[in-house]
Amino acid sequence: MSHRIALAQLTAIELPPPAFLRVAAENGCASAGLRLIPVLPGAAAYPLMDDPALLRETLRVMADTGIRVGDVEIVMLRPETDLATFQPFLEAAGRLGAHHVLVAGYDPDEARMIDRYAAFCDLAAPFGLTADLEFMPWSNVPDMATARRIALAAGRPNAGVLLDTLHFDRSGGAIADIAATPPGLLHYWQVCDGPAERPDTIEGLLHTARSERMFPGEGGIDLLPIARAMPPGLTVSMEIPTVELARTVPATERVRRAVAATRALLDRASQAA
Repeated sequence: MSHRIALAQLTAIELPPPAFLRVAAENGCASAGLRLIPVLPGAAAYPLMDDPALLRETLRVMADTGIRVGDVEIVMLRPETDLATFQPFLEAAGRLGAHHVLVAGYDPDEARMIDRYAAFCDLAAPFGLTADLEFMPWSNVPDMATARRIALAAGRPNAGVLLDTLHFDRSGGAIADIAATPPGLLHYWQVCDGPAERPDTIEGLLHTARSERMFPGEGGIDLLPIARAMPPGLTVSMEIPTVELARTVPATERVRRAVAATRALLDRASQAA
């Protein structure tokens, strides 16, 4: 069975968008995600909205290879966030033909977060973008139930919930959480594996999530039930940073391994269904 596979930037963050997209296309990915805003000041990212030459080269590679940009990241909603500052980012996403924006919630006031998230959805809508709220156990959107509640409360047609298999496992997610989420809120999902033992500190959670994930089937997360529970037809984005492995294994080989492992998982899920 053919599956729509995407490659998340964090899997090969060392590659700038043109090279990253070529590697994704060469390995059979239909689309890829680009990180235009860093997760932390000074962290790796490629702000195409501030680099017209790099944006043009990225668009040339897309035209040459036929690969699409699926999502762009990362928008963090904090109490002090000025939503207007995301306009150039959204304009760049529009030029790239992206479909989704990855959004993270870092506001302890849920009512305010709902309002700000709804306002961001409104900003993204004219560009044809969904705003997909990713739950992460160290954020103020720690689990799928919270993300679903915020997305539904926002009441915007382009609101969404993003499931990452690592965060789903670390947050204690259950398959019932997926079933309880309206399919229309799920636009794509992210896959990786990780150690069976869950870190008991935020530092440990962050280290695994940002640096040392595992290819599907090589860790201890029970991925098959998750893959079976997700609505059919969604793009599956491989977000698998492996910083230590990257010291000796080039991006092309790491992406090849990620694609092979992910396709094997999805094939098993299809057969089991």
